[in-house]
Amino acid sequence: MGLTAAVPIDAAKAVTLALVVRARNGDAEAFGDLLADHYDLIYRTAWKWCGNRVDAEDIAQDVCVKLGSVIAQFDGRSAFSSWVYRITLNAVRDMQRAGKRRGQHVDAYAQVTPEDEPPSQEEAATSRQLWAAVRTLPEKQRDAVLLVYAEELSHAAAAEIMGIKEATVSFHVHEARKTLRGLL
Repeated sequence: MGLTAAVPIDAAKAVTLALVVRARNGDAEAFGDLLADHYDLIYRTAWKWCGNRVDAEDIAQDVCVKLGSVIAQFDGRSAFSSWVYRITLNAVRDMQRAGKRRGQHVDAYAQVTPEDEPPSQEEAATSRQLWAAVRTLPEKQRDAVLLVYAEELSHAAAAEIMGIKEATVSFHVHEARKTLRGLL
């Protein structure tokens, strides 16, 4: 399972692939560099999905640990960042399922700690309401909306992360908009 690309890649992707190869071969420094390069992406993604700092930190830590055990499974068919997104999304879902299994019915999505809150109270209330509504959407719709609008990814990039076709991402976004109009 090689990590060679069939098409030319830019310098940043080449550096990332070189780090991945070294990390797969047991180079702890390369693995640390990969984590440093991608930690903000992991944390930011977790925060947007769960809505609070504490859970986002827990998820980010779990993802970093998991990456250590699954780095050898990265085969280079997708961008490393897309692969990390998928692992992060799975960690968020695992945390949500674990919370439901423990019988926690607290709406953790609506909780915002003081350091998480945006400067304007009016803006914060609107933002919390919108993202709380997004988090109630069915899983595929929620993922599509968060990737396209919160992460500002193209439909093609969101499709790669979600493992679906670009047209399906567009469909999920469209359905989510209809549902959100009704909710808001």
